[in-house]
Amino acid sequence: MANITLGGTPVKTSGELPSVGSQVSDFQLVAIDLSTKTLSDFKGKKLVFNIFPSVNTGVCATSVRQFNTEASELDNTNVLCISRDLPFAQDQFCAAEGLENVVMLSDFKTGQFGKDFGVTFTTGGFDGLLSRAVVVTDATGKVLHTEQVSETGEEPNYKAALEALQDA
Repeated sequence: MANITLGGTPVKTSGELPSVGSQVSDFQLVAIDLSTKTLSDFKGKKLVFNIFPSVNTGVCATSVRQFNTEASELDNTNVLCISRDLPFAQDQFCAAEGLENVVMLSDFKTGQFGKDFGVTFTTGGFDGLLSRAVVVTDATGKVLHTEQVSETGEEPNYKAALEALQDA
């Protein structure tokens, strides 16, 4: 489990991020149209998993906006923005912000994605939500880069994530 902080207070997650060089686990997440998406829906694409607690918080919203901007310039890449928010809230956020270059996905049904990726908070005020993390894979699903953001209130290292894609 990762030891991180939330507002400076120590909290824990359910596990560790997938290791660099491993194959990313399959998943079942809910899209804004309520369809189920799995890893096979993105076969042959490089992926950026932008994982966060809730789109209704400032830093989470900023990460979605930033990756939306960056994703518009990436070839053969999908940015998957994943939280436990309801798909309706994710859709409203993207519509209000005019975001079209990211794929919003929700882990609200089972929470299994958070468990499999080791990012579910197990202590603290966000217990049950997903911690802020980034996982980058190549087009075969091989993990190229991971970042478990050590302080939940801080943004991820966008540059490191995007640089990992350049080498893929």
